[in-house]
Amino acid sequence: MPRNINGPQSVSATPPTELLELRTSPPRERADAARNRAAVLEAAAALFRERGVEAVSMDAVAAAAGVGKGTLFRRFGDKAGLATALLDAQERDLQEAILFGSAPLGPGPSGAGATARERLRAFVDAYLDYLLGHLDLVRMSETAAPGARYRIGAYRFWHRHVTLLLAGRADPASDAHLLLAAVAAEHVAAVRGELGDERLRGSLHGLVDALTS
Repeated sequence: MPRNINGPQSVSATPPTELLELRTSPPRERADAARNRAAVLEAAAALFRERGVEAVSMDAVAAAAGVGKGTLFRRFGDKAGLATALLDAQERDLQEAILFGSAPLGPGPSGAGATARERLRAFVDAYLDYLLGHLDLVRMSETAAPGARYRIGAYRFWHRHVTLLLAGRADPASDAHLLLAAVAAEHVAAVRGELGDERLRGSLHGLVDALTS
């Protein structure tokens, strides 16, 4: 029988080394390359806000950023790669909050942590806020090719974090995939209109509670 992980014991306040190794890092590049990258991302973000993600072409982004199409494609590959780059900073912020932030999302100061259930609920809430705020971009980054979502570095971080919080389960890694499937952008985009944001959030809390009971 799996042990109950919803007891009074708090999760360690020290970030696990394996999770630290999975966090995404900003790209290292020359100053001119960094300037070009910033110009492209700024132009893409403005066009996506103005026209919507689906309506914007890579050609339009290149023209707005003042870079060649070849440069844009070599740097980002396609529009999904551009979406992933735009999301990178937000994902890093969330990772840092999970690793070092205040409880319950983060471990909190030593001796003042939260239970696994509390931390998992906080992660679901924070991730859902991030997802709903960038739904079209996340959806594009996750569905560009079969299995694209699972090859994104950030997914490996989210999965390992959830797996560690479900350590008392019989198969925490499989259960972590199950929970993350419920916040896949394609799924959320499909059901959001029917369920609404708060009903969706409530269902996710129920799933967390079931996994930590």
